[in-house]
Amino acid sequence: MQPMPQDVQAAFDAFPPAVRHRLADIRAMILGIAAGDPRIGKITEALKWGEPAYLTEATGSGSTIRLGYPRGQPDRAAIYFICRTTLLDMFRERFGEDFQYEGTRAVLLPASGDIPRGSLEFMLAMALTYHLARK
Repeated sequence: MQPMPQDVQAAFDAFPPAVRHRLADIRAMILGIAAGDPRIGKITEALKWGEPAYLTEATGSGSTIRLGYPRGQPDRAAIYFICRTTLLDMFRERFGEDFQYEGTRAVLLPASGDIPRGSLEFMLAMALTYHLARK
């Protein structure tokens, strides 16, 4: 797995412990999905709005994914997507009540406990290939 940039590591370190562990797992999913799909290419890991962000700069295949948590909810982890995409609409249509959503921008997950990993990996792959599907 690629090393985490220092500024991104500092952002992870600032998360509540349960959120940090959940988001580290999601980070590993993002990097694993990208490594397994040559259309995605190397992921650029940076901070956007002070939160870890994952970009497909090398290929332009996907939409940025940010990781964080809703302020005041240290028991929830959030995966943020660009609100101008149709990603959240697609996720709601496909997964309905399997997940909690925040408007047009985030999928919310419990910070601990089981999560539907297969569905979550599908969502992340959809975001990382969003622009490919639109061509």
